[in-house]
Amino acid sequence: MSPSATVLVLDGFGTGAMPDAAAVRAADAAADTVGAVAAWSVRERGRPLRVPHLAGLGLAALRPDLGDLLAAPVPLLRAAGARAGLGYPGADSFAGHQTLMGADMSHVVLCRLADRIDVVTAALRARGHRVRTLDDGPVLVVDDAALVHDNLEADPGLNWNVSARLDDLDFAAILDIARVVRDVAPVARVIAVGGHSDRPLTDAVRPGPGGTVGLDTPASGFYRNGGLRVQHLGARVDHAHQLPEAAARAGHRVVLIGKAADLLVTDSPVDRRPGVDTPAVLADVAATAGHGLVVANVQQTDLAGHSQDPAAFAGQLEAVDRALPRIVARLGPEDLLVVTGDHGNDPTIGHPFHTREWVPVLAGTGSGASARRGHDLASLADVGASVARWLGLPAHATARGVESELSASQPM
Repeated sequence: MSPSATVLVLDGFGTGAMPDAAAVRAADAAADTVGAVAAWSVRERGRPLRVPHLAGLGLAALRPDLGDLLAAPVPLLRAAGARAGLGYPGADSFAGHQTLMGADMSHVVLCRLADRIDVVTAALRARGHRVRTLDDGPVLVVDDAALVHDNLEADPGLNWNVSARLDDLDFAAILDIARVVRDVAPVARVIAVGGHSDRPLTDAVRPGPGGTVGLDTPASGFYRNGGLRVQHLGARVDHAHQLPEAAARAGHRVVLIGKAADLLVTDSPVDRRPGVDTPAVLADVAATAGHGLVVANVQQTDLAGHSQDPAAFAGQLEAVDRALPRIVARLGPEDLLVVTGDHGNDPTIGHPFHTREWVPVLAGTGSGASARRGHDLASLADVGASVARWLGLPAHATARGVESELSASQPM
């Protein structure tokens, strides 16, 4: 039986600020998601963070400084704990997952709408839309109904939104405008948003960090009035040279679970199981691990970070930890398990944005349960390339990434 690989992405699971983290916010130089959550547990609950299986999968070896803040390691596999640089600009789930699966995201840049507003205006007018600026500022009003603006809920310049009241435009029309913007946007995501508001959206436009200007979506009433419609349009990706497509073409069963089912595109048919509920996501992983390629995302860790709720973040990590023995029980001696992240989201940092952090790469296989410090990786793309190698895919099956044995220990 051919080897399998299961990649479990804990959304927002960071392990300390990358060297350039302060470029967006100076305070982010102190970001450390897992360290902050573990310290919160000891300080507020009087006990270590109960993640013995994550610790035994290499987290304790990666972070020996957290020895008094984590439950004692319980190894389940022969494992190594390392960290990976993000390998893409900013800190974003879309770009993180694309990079993790081996895509080249070098064409994605941080860019305010103001820096490309003339290009966007021209593209929309060429498609027959009426376009003007809002109060001569860096927000576009399209067809007297939709706003094109910076996303204020992500890092400055990471994403743009196209927002409109569903009473003014149906969602298909909003999406059509967003697709025109997507064609000329250099950013990771263009997000089409439709909702219900009892006042003009222009009343909820405000300045954001880093010179951005956009709709304050919570203030607009979209989140509280029901009927919200959202679609994320990601930057173009060469799907043929990403891990899921390469694995499917080689004859492996491919299962995409949780947010991964929404973010990752394939040309080949694969088993998609979208969802947000952590127990349901973990149950799907436990049911499918051990055969082919499984890629899953636990999103509620990220939601806890956005909410600045360390208690919720701790609860999510502990829920994942309790599920790991069931997942490992599905694996054979030649199967690989990787637990990693896509960026950080420190719930104690003082703001609701992602934090640009290294992410853990906890990889285990086979018998002889133990854990060592592993080789650090320059980019998340190295994870995808290494999993491709594990599955026996041809060299350079992914567009980016350096292959290595993820479960190997660091040389002494």
